[in-house]
Amino acid sequence: MKIYDFKGFPNPARVRIALAEKGLTDRVEFIAVNVPAGEHRLPAFVAKNPAAAVPVLELDDGTMISECTAITEYLDHLDGEPTLTGSSPKQRAVIHMMQRRAEAELMDAVATYFHHATPGLGAKIELYQNREWGEKSRDRALAGMAYFDRLLGNQPYLAGDAFSMADITAFVGLGFADFAKIAIPADLANLHAWRARIAARPGVKAS
Repeated sequence: MKIYDFKGFPNPARVRIALAEKGLTDRVEFIAVNVPAGEHRLPAFVAKNPAAAVPVLELDDGTMISECTAITEYLDHLDGEPTLTGSSPKQRAVIHMMQRRAEAELMDAVATYFHHATPGLGAKIELYQNREWGEKSRDRALAGMAYFDRLLGNQPYLAGDAFSMADITAFVGLGFADFAKIAIPADLANLHAWRARIAARPGVKAS
């Protein structure tokens, strides 16, 4: 398998953590796509992913899979434990629900703030910016952090008792927030403690 990505960027980080957690990193060839230089918008890459975004997973038969959730879903079903997407119908539904909330209320909110209310990746990449929308999205990210903090007061992980792809997304989202200079409020003790536990996982440290 091949992964087209740009190491250090948030969405590629999500897939790299999933690979490490599943013990599959050695089965993948990583191919760098220089996003800051605009390589993701060149015809050769757009042919692989019309959305012009990394990461993209290329299977041995030439199938291209984009979107982090879809890539993680595929990787999770290559073998058994640990599962990142759930095994029972209930687990799968709850994980996917929390995965979407982690994206919408944290990852996407931080990304919108970064791309609209800061210089982002520079004028050559940021072709349109709406600062007001960016600032609103920063508020949404902070509200998302508060929501996850309340949730983590009653359970160890975002989707319940087990680590899942929802935790990966939220963890990377907080890293993106650091980069965008959106600090986790100091009083969100549950979120801070959860983040420290996730950071200590061997799969996260190895990614």
